[in-house]
Amino acid sequence: MGTTQLESVAEPKYWHLRTVLSEALDSEFSVGEILPNERDLAARFGVARATLRQALEQLELEGRLQRRRGVGTTVAPPRVGVAVGTEQHIWPGASGDAWQLSDSTFEVPSAAVAAALETGQDEPVHIVRRSRMTHGQPVAAELLHVPASSVPDLSAIDAPSGAARARAVLRELHRLDLEGQDSAVELGSARADDAKQLDRLPGAPVLVVTTRYFARSRTAALSVATYRADTCRLTFGDSGAVEIHEDPERRAS
Repeated sequence: MGTTQLESVAEPKYWHLRTVLSEALDSEFSVGEILPNERDLAARFGVARATLRQALEQLELEGRLQRRRGVGTTVAPPRVGVAVGTEQHIWPGASGDAWQLSDSTFEVPSAAVAAALETGQDEPVHIVRRSRMTHGQPVAAELLHVPASSVPDLSAIDAPSGAARARAVLRELHRLDLEGQDSAVELGSARADDAKQLDRLPGAPVLVVTTRYFARSRTAALSVATYRADTCRLTFGDSGAVEIHEDPERRAS
């Protein structure tokens, strides 16, 4: 099989513009600053607006820019790191957990979640909604699915909905002896509800971290956490939890 001479492949115009724009972001703009409109930028760099949009989309994907409703295109803050470890095992909501509870409902999950939990397709489960913030911005949203069999005493608690109900679900879940957990990470696209919570447009790239918690030799809970791909990076360690921390290299630059 022959080899490809990469030196002879012309660099796409939008990619060259992306490099020029990236340098301009470092030297001329500060975090949170709004960029000029597309017409002015296209005129400044002598390119078509279609080429400019490709370059801006690439920089947004890389986390250098953010497009915010009603604001425009701004320079993104430093990325944050998502450290995923598996040596230690803790239930969601344990001491030191940075997630914020928002609500809990009792409803039928998706077919994929029902299959993972090994519940009936029409069997409702407790769904706890949580979110994470850093630097005052939303970076992640989570749906924690808990079968009724994992929290059998919950029915006696008078908290029909809201954060109080969510706390009750986690409190009852903690009564189980956690035997282990596993996590998987994949790139996805933000659904409408996730996009709204994360202040992104539907279809924006996200990182989906799915975690199964085991007790009594079965899946006792399933977490589906959606992270903003434009502001998060994955790091792998032995912390045993999902943590968010600032990227010192990006901050220093």
